[in-house]
Amino acid sequence: MNEEKIGIFNSIERIVEEDVRNGSYRRTVCTRFPPEPNGYLHIGSAYAINMNYMIAQKFKGEFNLRFDDTNPLKEESEYVHAIIEDMNWLGYSPAKIFYGSDYSNEIFNAAMSLIKMGKAFVCDLSPEEMTEYRGTLTETGKKSPFRNRPVEENIELFLKMKKGEFLAGSKVLRAKIDMESPNINLRDPVLYRIIHASHYRTGKEWCIYPMYDFAHPIQDAMEGVTHSLCSIEFKDHRPLYEWVLTELGIKYPPKQREFGRIDISGVVTSKRYLRELVTENLVDGWDDPRLPTLRGLRRRGFTPESIKIFVNEIGFVKHQSTVDFTILESILRNELKTKVKSIMAVLNPLKVTITNYDENKADLLSIENNRENPELGNREVPFSKVIYIEKEDFMEVPTKGYKRLSLHSEVRLKGAYIIKCNEVIKDEGTGEVIELLCTYDPITKSGTGFTARKVKGTIHWVSAEDCVSVNVNIFDKLFHNEEIVKDTQKTWNEKVNPRSMIVLENCKIESCIVNMNNEDRYQFFRHGYFCLDKYSTDKKFIFNRIVSLKDSWKGKQS
Repeated sequence: MNEEKIGIFNSIERIVEEDVRNGSYRRTVCTRFPPEPNGYLHIGSAYAINMNYMIAQKFKGEFNLRFDDTNPLKEESEYVHAIIEDMNWLGYSPAKIFYGSDYSNEIFNAAMSLIKMGKAFVCDLSPEEMTEYRGTLTETGKKSPFRNRPVEENIELFLKMKKGEFLAGSKVLRAKIDMESPNINLRDPVLYRIIHASHYRTGKEWCIYPMYDFAHPIQDAMEGVTHSLCSIEFKDHRPLYEWVLTELGIKYPPKQREFGRIDISGVVTSKRYLRELVTENLVDGWDDPRLPTLRGLRRRGFTPESIKIFVNEIGFVKHQSTVDFTILESILRNELKTKVKSIMAVLNPLKVTITNYDENKADLLSIENNRENPELGNREVPFSKVIYIEKEDFMEVPTKGYKRLSLHSEVRLKGAYIIKCNEVIKDEGTGEVIELLCTYDPITKSGTGFTARKVKGTIHWVSAEDCVSVNVNIFDKLFHNEEIVKDTQKTWNEKVNPRSMIVLENCKIESCIVNMNNEDRYQFFRHGYFCLDKYSTDKKFIFNRIVSLKDSWKGKQS
């Protein structure tokens, strides 16, 4: 992986560097990110954005955003606004923003030029017939019976297509290249198709729209792009990209160069699948914290810095590669562990009454905010007669090696005292433990230097008199594995992991969280890193667990 990363990074840089040195371009190095506004950006998008952005930055060039909005059937202004906002949030603000639909006249005129040169023709084959005529990887294609239409007839038909005189799918404009080419993309590819639909920007002004492979090189040339950097699946499209620019006589054509495609294991980034999950209400919109969209990651609590470190760590890969999502989680842990404050939160509370504690006593305990970063200081935490601990931190009959609280044993409360459990109160109907009666030893207060008695375990707690009840969302993979998504025999309800989001209610957290801002993050002692969810209010706090404290990444990357 490392050799590939270094090799392709150097080769892309070398191409740009050589072009700059040789004066191949009479303009500044310029790259672009060209998303189609038919969905929200995801973690894979961040990789492509970063690659284009960093090349422009390295050569003191320009990085732009261009919306490939030449398909009115799926594109919406909602996605345009979201893409711009997400890129700004990441810190990849483009110098300029362009829209492919603004070049409709120029692209149409380019098509007319090809027709007049005898390089394009109007074809009446149906989509099924065109597929048949196209051939296969082992068999050459057949020429369309409409390929030799006179130029004048092609011009007349193309103008009628533009006026809306034909049904969608009845005619297309095709390039006239080579039906025997081993590269299927050069077998008289479609340049324009008929779509009778309202465009989110141009309305019903147009009913013919260019294909991406035709519009893309023209748009690049018009915007002064010097290096059109694409993912590896576009490598076989490069000859068509260059054919368009050559036939149109572009003097200083952009260079298309490819980088490896990145798949993220553990998540699904296909916009088609993501859209289906959203439209079928199987997730809470495009910003559902279980989704790998930038909106979802942001709502869950990931930082722009962690995402940028992640894509930079991947580097430039030459072939399709898979990176484990847990690497991103590991990066975030490393970022947050010395930056955020740690507080105590009891997610599954069990009531503890300290029978020998004076309920009128005003006891404030000084507890560090971050053990690894003393600069974050300490906070004062009230102690009280009634506290809550985690149910899992008590076992009536302890198993071997159990080091927390059990009947007639002792444990230390973090930052507080040693307590001993003397009695267990159970629900008469279910037999469930509902309360512990304990005593504390006042001379064992943390920070006093007491060392006479040691206990094996330390557990966290919150004061019943100084805590807030909140809901906590715990997330797991949306799917047990990525392959199940492709199973056409299963419904989405069968594919989605039913435990991908667990809602814990009536959790008890230190009251200091009432002053928390939406962008703040906390470590909940022993539970992980958390942030406020967008549905939180002053009266009802909802927290999302960003990542657990345990780092499960084994360093595997393919």
